[in-house]
Amino acid sequence: MAWFYTVLGVVLAAAGLVDVFQTLLHPGGRGRLSRLVTRAVWWASRTFNRPAGSIIGPLAIAAVVAMWVMLELLGWALICLPHIPEGFSYSSGLDPAAYPAFAEAVYISLVTLSTLGFGDVVATDGWLRMVLPLEAVTGFALLTAAVSWFLQIYPALARRHVLAIRLELLEKTEYALILDHADDTSSSRMLEILARDIIQMRVDLLQNPETYYFHEAGPEVLLPDPLAHAYELGSRARRSNRHDLRLAGELLGAALDDLAFFLRHEFGNPGETPEQIFRSLGATRGSNNRRS
Repeated sequence: MAWFYTVLGVVLAAAGLVDVFQTLLHPGGRGRLSRLVTRAVWWASRTFNRPAGSIIGPLAIAAVVAMWVMLELLGWALICLPHIPEGFSYSSGLDPAAYPAFAEAVYISLVTLSTLGFGDVVATDGWLRMVLPLEAVTGFALLTAAVSWFLQIYPALARRHVLAIRLELLEKTEYALILDHADDTSSSRMLEILARDIIQMRVDLLQNPETYYFHEAGPEVLLPDPLAHAYELGSRARRSNRHDLRLAGELLGAALDDLAFFLRHEFGNPGETPEQIFRSLGATRGSNNRRS
């Protein structure tokens, strides 16, 4: 059974590292295990009728990090298990026979992964002495990965908030009514800025799909109504007599269409038209749209 435990341990540890790489280093953010965990947390929140809980996004990230730690912890424990107690030297006063072999393996793996290094149990087997330092390196890498992940997520959320608030302010000032009356190109530039920000939001969701599960703090950044208003701006601009405004409207409409169908494909938001998809984005978060 020694070879079975070793192979299973290597598979678990490797699966965790591969998922970390795919989630944080791959441009598409395609960690399969991490996406399963975040979707499971989201599904659980909806099951308990709390789809808009502000804790769901951070809780999903914490669950993913915990999953990575558990994979490495159990994987390396299984690698150590066949070598307990013969492959280790114990401090005086410790009786290895007093502890179950699996519990001892988990303890050794936990101490090594956390880089605590108590020194009460030391590997003496030549092979273990070579590979166990790699677990310590893995533990340090996991800590770094968790910190860097949060540093990636919150700037993406901030950009989404800025976009939503800008659209909300444009709606409050009834910008759509004066869109075609400006004599300069300010209105077309505004639509181009909105299109750029929407494209950035789509890229953020591609690279950091877990940001989809973060609930925004206030109604002005829930996004369904602001995105619907952006679609209205694009439609008005496409009907304009000005060439620059029509072109900017086409660009904004294309960006919104791309974002909408990306939401439907990647996150299952229902709807046939972009406006329907954006409305469903609010329904999944328990928000009540202001428009009828």
